[in-house]
Amino acid sequence: MKSSLSILVIFTVLLATTALADDTYEIDAAHASIGFSIRHLVISKVTGKFSDFSGSFMLDEKNQLKQATALIKVTSIDTGVEKRDVHLRSADFFEVEKFPEASFDAKKVINRDGKNFLLGKLTLHGVTKNIELPFTVNGPIKDPWGNTKIGFEAETVINRTDYGLNWNKALETGGVMVGEEVELVISLEATKVQAP
Repeated sequence: MKSSLSILVIFTVLLATTALADDTYEIDAAHASIGFSIRHLVISKVTGKFSDFSGSFMLDEKNQLKQATALIKVTSIDTGVEKRDVHLRSADFFEVEKFPEASFDAKKVINRDGKNFLLGKLTLHGVTKNIELPFTVNGPIKDPWGNTKIGFEAETVINRTDYGLNWNKALETGGVMVGEEVELVISLEATKVQAP
């Protein structure tokens, strides 16, 4: 009985130690960007970004990323042209009154051919899909004020029609006005949350 109790105590201590070893980092929106580009009229690309977002990362005791979450206010879409942004917020595209937010939630990391991928769920326009997000993490380092920081970078391509974003117009010369593939470019700086 004593032996079993000792093993249970040791196991509990090990679990607690592991939990304490995990560090949480919150996205520093002042030093972060979530951008995208998409084909327009077949011949060029339109770029844009979301300016209102938040999220966090969790790193294990070896400073390896183990999970990530992000919440994006779709209403903050900005392509530099207000008329276009109003159209993108409308029922033709994001329907922001009905779906004001997009989210990403990942709790698993895999390594394939020397590259790391976050396996998670992307929810956009009320549709949730599993995606693999290739990424790199830089750091951690200390900034001049003593804060511990990491950098997170990722690029991937999604198909907007997978999320019910289907609006388009056919061109007389062939092709369509708006491409289906959207290139996402993510660059985030995050700050370690200090234990109370």
